[in-house]
Amino acid sequence: MGSDDGDGGRRSKVERLLTAYDLERTGDELVERWTGASGSRTSLRDLADEFNRAVLRSAMERAGHSPTEREVEEAYERLTDDDVSEGRRAETRNDLARAGVDVDALLDDFVSHQAVHTYLTEVREATPPTAATDPVETDVKSLQRLVGRTTTVAAGTLDRHRDAGRLTLGEFDVFLDVRVICHDCGEDRDAISLLRDGGCACEATAGEQPR
Repeated sequence: MGSDDGDGGRRSKVERLLTAYDLERTGDELVERWTGASGSRTSLRDLADEFNRAVLRSAMERAGHSPTEREVEEAYERLTDDDVSEGRRAETRNDLARAGVDVDALLDDFVSHQAVHTYLTEVREATPPTAATDPVETDVKSLQRLVGRTTTVAAGTLDRHRDAGRLTLGEFDVFLDVRVICHDCGEDRDAISLLRDGGCACEATAGEQPR
């Protein structure tokens, strides 16, 4: 289904792929999440990643599979993450090809954040809200998504090695906690709560007057 942003200048790449992969409702979701109509706003880069994962999921389903969110997440990370080794990337490409997925066409259909922006602004004529957004809460949301993705990939890795007999492990849960330790006041805090609370105990310590 390979396509590019040109195609006669009439339809954007995202617009064509929404139809090609039966993802029409995803178009409305892109608008809602970028404009913040359904809550907090999502960045264009995150929207592009989410759209590409939806394309990957649809391609796998059309090949006769019912992938879990974890399987889709793990496959997408291996195909696109620069930190993934070439061997691991090739292994994922081969697995998808054996499952009936046209990997080259799939990768060609992945979109950039610029393509998402073109679709949102030129096709849907969407605009972000004019009210100022809370930069702290925006970064909190980004950190939460990053932690969630890392947790999903870690769980998928453990699952894969357990299923292959390389790891002995019963039913499990994966927890990821980003901690921050302040060297000045000694406080040990979760990064998200630290952001939302406006800092550690240093301010209170600084406000104390010597006797």
